[in-house]
Amino acid sequence: MEEGTKTKKTIFIGGIGEDVNEQVILEAFSTFGDIVDVQLPTNATGRLHENPADLKHRGYAFVTYSSSGDALDAIDNMDMNELRGRVLKVSLARPMKGGIQATGNRAIWESEEWLKQYAKPLSGDGGLRGRRNVASEAAVQDDTEKPNDAIQEDQ
Repeated sequence: MEEGTKTKKTIFIGGIGEDVNEQVILEAFSTFGDIVDVQLPTNATGRLHENPADLKHRGYAFVTYSSSGDALDAIDNMDMNELRGRVLKVSLARPMKGGIQATGNRAIWESEEWLKQYAKPLSGDGGLRGRRNVASEAAVQDDTEKPNDAIQEDQ
């Protein structure tokens, strides 16, 4: 599935109360179509000993439907509607700002675009040792190319 296609099937739900969990969202939004995924981002504090069930969500959720028509139906029916006493803001989910798309659990330097832009092949410059040798040769060459009075001024 293409990223653009997935985005058109995913809705953003803002204004969710603290008492709402994934099951409540699933029940409220499944009437509009088949739900593929429900995400309720949490305020992860980095403490590993915490029980994941005790983590509080950030007040918004993402619901991905199997079709974009179902997503639009959910937006039309649930935007500015109440869920457990809180007014919801429901819209199409937008991709994250910035040129870098989420790559899941992959490091950023594993993407082809990043490598093309920032990485240099090791075989071409000899790696770290080659860079040191080139730098020292350049320094020696700079000293030999200067006229005698320029060398004396440096000292």
